[in-house]
Amino acid sequence: MDRTDFKTLFDRYFDPVRSYVYYRCGNEEIATDVAQEVFVKVWEKQFDLKEGRIKWLLFRMARETFINVYRKERVKEIYLESLRFSYPDSKGADEDLVYSELKERYESALARLPEKQREVFLMSRNEELKYSEIATLLGIGVKAVEKRMSAAIAFLKKELDY
Repeated sequence: MDRTDFKTLFDRYFDPVRSYVYYRCGNEEIATDVAQEVFVKVWEKQFDLKEGRIKWLLFRMARETFINVYRKERVKEIYLESLRFSYPDSKGADEDLVYSELKERYESALARLPEKQREVFLMSRNEELKYSEIATLLGIGVKAVEKRMSAAIAFLKKELDY
């Protein structure tokens, strides 16, 4: 694979690979890092890519790389949690505290959403896609998108006490 072939491959598939990882984890930085790592591996290993298998291979590599990153992050979180000290609450900017607590609870609840529901929820809310567009992208019916979306909203309402 020469530079022009790689550049063409990168230009064509980088954004879809990054979006795929983003919908799995909900974190733009991780998604970008994973996508970059996938293309670095492709360049280093100089795969002989056949047109029909390129997309499959890239998404498979992205999935495996994301799983490895997720495992490492989880171990790091567990370790940091074991080191965390508890400080007494300070009275002050109550609104900032309430907002930051709500944001933290929302992010935590979003992370606990089942993957398929989170994927549909983020596509609808962040990408502002219509249900029919989401259904087309995921290869499922509009009713399935509606069901996943309503389940996601119900889960988030329950978790956020609304």
